[in-house]
Amino acid sequence: MRVLQLSDPHLLADPAGCYRARQPLAQLRQALEQTLGAGGSVGELGGERPDVLLISGDLCQDESWGGYINLRDQLGAVCPGPGRPQLALLPGNHDHPQLLRAALGRQAWIAPAELRLAGARLLLLDSHWPGQLAGRLGPRQLAWLRDRLAVGTAAEPLLVALHHPPVPIGDPGMDAIALVDGPELLDLLADAAGLQAVVFGHIHQHWLGHLPGRAAVPLLGCPSSLCPFPAVQACPQGRAQDPGGRLLTLSPTGLRQRLLRWAPAVVPSVG
Repeated sequence: MRVLQLSDPHLLADPAGCYRARQPLAQLRQALEQTLGAGGSVGELGGERPDVLLISGDLCQDESWGGYINLRDQLGAVCPGPGRPQLALLPGNHDHPQLLRAALGRQAWIAPAELRLAGARLLLLDSHWPGQLAGRLGPRQLAWLRDRLAVGTAAEPLLVALHHPPVPIGDPGMDAIALVDGPELLDLLADAAGLQAVVFGHIHQHWLGHLPGRAAVPLLGCPSSLCPFPAVQACPQGRAQDPGGRLLTLSPTGLRQRLLRWAPAVVPSVG
C-alpha cells in the first residue's frame, strides 16, 4: 500500500479567504498539483502513484459547511474514481466531524475506520475532542482499536494514522495540546502485529521519533500544506519553511517513506 499524506490545510468557507497570511485553498491546490500532478502531468511522486490520499486533520479552520464543500470540490478531481487514490480523512481540533461526514462521507473513509488495500491495513483514528485543542481517543475508540489490532498478523503491514501526536515532540506549546490518552494508545501499539509506522499531523512540521520499546516503528509528524510552525528537528531537505507532505510505502519487506517539499503557491494580489 502506498499512502500520500497531506495535513492541516485549514480551509475556509471563503475560497479566497486567508489564514496565517496565506490562502488555504490555493495552497491545497498547489499541494495536490505538486504531488499528484495537474491535467495529467506527473507530480512530485513521479511514477509512484498512491493507493490512498490521507489528509490528517485540521481540514477546515472555521469548521464551516462551505469549507468542507470547498474541500470536496477540490478533492473531487483526484479522488475517488478508476485509477485514482482512495481518500482517507481525519478530524482534527479545527474540524466539525458531523459536517465533515455530511459533506464527504460518501467520497471518503473518515476516522474511525479501517481500510484494507493492496495487502496492507490503514487504521484511521479520530482524536477530535469537542471544544479542546488537545486530542482524545476515549475508551470506546480505544476498545475498537484493540479489537482491530487483535485480528492483525505480521504478514499484513499496518499503518496507524491520527491527527494529534501520541508523544511529546519537544515543543512546550504543542506538547500541551497533544493526545491526552497517548500512553493508552502506545500500550495498545506496543505489540501490534505488522505495525510499520504511526503518522500524525497537528504540528505543521517534519518530525521523526520511534514507538517506545519498538525502535523499528517510526512515529512521523507531517508538515502542513498551508504553513510551517517553528521546527523542533532540522528538515532533512533544509526546507522547513516550505509546505510539505509524506509518501509512505508499506510492504512485507518493510516501510519506505519519503518527505516531500514544494514551494508555496503564489497568489496574485487583488486591487
